[in-house]
This record gives sequence, C-alpha cells and structure tokens, in this order.
Amino acid sequence: MSVLAFLIAGYSIVQYIVLDAQQAGFVQLKLMLNATLHSLWFIVLYIHIIFGVLALIIGPFTLSSKLRENNVKRHRILGKLYCASILFGGSAGLYLAFNATGGWVSQLGFGLLSIGWLLTMLQALIKIKHRNIQAHQKWMLRNYALTFAAVTLRIWLPLFTILYGDENFQYYYAVIAWLCWVPNLIVIEWYIRRKLGPFLANIH
Repeated sequence: MSVLAFLIAGYSIVQYIVLDAQQAGFVQLKLMLNATLHSLWFIVLYIHIIFGVLALIIGPFTLSSKLRENNVKRHRILGKLYCASILFGGSAGLYLAFNATGGWVSQLGFGLLSIGWLLTMLQALIKIKHRNIQAHQKWMLRNYALTFAAVTLRIWLPLFTILYGDENFQYYYAVIAWLCWVPNLIVIEWYIRRKLGPFLANIH
C-alpha cells in the first residue's frame, strides 16, 4: 500500500504540479465532454491534489506502530499535518464532487467519499482527545482507507478506459466514483475485526 501511495503521489505531483494540469488525461476527458471548467475549479483541484498527496505520503508514517513508539512527538507532528491535509483536501473534494462528471451518481459517490473522509478524521481526533488510543487507531485506519481512494481510483480508471474507451467515460466514471472507496472500507473493516478481534473492533 505504501509503495502504491508513493507512486501515485509522485505521479500526481508530476502531472498536476510540474506539468500543466490542463493537459492531464482526467481534465482532457472532462473537456471532451464539453465541460466548462472555471478558474475556481482549477484552484480547488490544485488544493485537493496538493493536500491529498500530503495525506497519501504522511499516512503510512502515522499508521506505523514502530515509528510511533520510537518518537511520539514526531508522530503527533505528522498527525497534525495529516489532519490539516484531510481538512483542506476533503473540503476541496466536496466542492469538486458537485462538479463531477457522470451526473448525480458520480456526485453522490464522491460527495459521500469527501464527507466520510472528513468525518472519520473527526472521529479519530475525538477518540485521541479522550485518550482512547485503540479506537483512535481504528478510525485512522478507516480514514486512510478513504485516503487510499486516490490510488484505487487511478487503478480502476485506466482499466475501465481500456475496456470501454474514452467515449463512455461519463458512464463508467459514475461506477468508479463508488468503486474507488466502498471496497476499501469493506476491506479495512474486515482487517480491523480480524486483527483486533470482535471486542476491540466494536469499541466506539
């Protein structure tokens, strides 16, 4: 997961920051569908990309029990940076969701992803504030599963493009809007219950 996260983070930096975002395949597909992309949309996209990349990169370090135990202070600093990244990235994602290609199905899918991203982080913060470390870890795992949607989206997107072509982008993108994060949550719930057991997994 960490390797994939770093690879996608690097790709996003090159594609959207180093190169011209308007030349990105995703943006080009939206333009092919005659979408009107205002300057505000691009500004919010940059915010979403920058802070989403930060969350992708920082996440594995905050989740590592070995790194956390070796330096608690560093863990807290990285945790605050991660939370800030989710706040800005999630808020920007919510705006982008309202303009998602694929109609209301895509908009609802990405909208719930952004809301879930923000709410799972809020839950993690509430749990650590009450010093419930085990529950905090559980919510952080769920949160990073949603952060990892940035990776799974870019796995599904080229696969669907190869299978169905650019001309059907708006249709299969509506499916990807759900496929990029719902399976992630299912897998992480299974992992939490398998690793922590029924008792700890049900701690709220």
